Amino acid sequence: MQLHPRHFGRDLRDKLVAKLMKDVEGTCSGRHGFIVAITGIESVGKGLIRDGTGFVTFPVKYQCVVFRPFKGEILEAVVTMVNKMGFFAEAGPVQIFVSNHLIPDDMEFQSGDIPNYTTSDGSVKIQKDSEVRLKIIGTRVDATEIRNVCRDKVYSDICHIECNIHLDNQLCSPKLMTPRIPTFCLLLQFCIGTIKDDFLGVISDPGATS
Repeated sequence: MQLHPRHFGRDLRDKLVAKLMKDVEGTCSGRHGFIVAITGIESVGKGLIRDGTGFVTFPVKYQCVVFRPFKGEILEAVVTMVNKMGFFAEAGPVQIFVSNHLIPDDMEFQSGDIPNYTTSDGSVKIQKDSEVRLKIIGTRVDATEIRNVCRDKVYSDICHIECNIHLDNQLCSPKLMTPRIPTFCLLLQFCIGTIKDDFLGVISDPGATS
């Protein structure tokens, strides 16, 4: 951790811990996943002065709670957006995209005031705020990797969705965007999911009670 000289004093360790929690909690890395919370500090090493700045870098070893979805994991998520390309859902801090190719064949997209995917008999519906059980089939953290996998049919669906969809959901910075090619922040873990296997699909439909 890097600390400004004005924070030096008897409460130096407390300042380091506070900055660590502020800078690290809520971030994501490809190796560890989302850092949910720091639970303990194991050690704080000797500081190293940065030439020409006065800042001091301290090696800090800490314990934390992380959330890292893996391929094949079953998650319950809340649908946040539905369109003809598929739907987006959130499982805690994780953004998940389910392509229309990974939705059961008997469900068709219905446009209107509330876009949704509905079975032919109307008994099952996926719309905004629906809770679904899905399986993770792929994860990406690095923005460059997302662009590379767009040659695959499943991942290519992401690249045909308007950029403002992602900007509205605050998934990325406009500086990282190019027209019709959404790019996700390096600190965002993005997953691809499917509901096309047994025991997957809608587990709660908000429209069923209306």
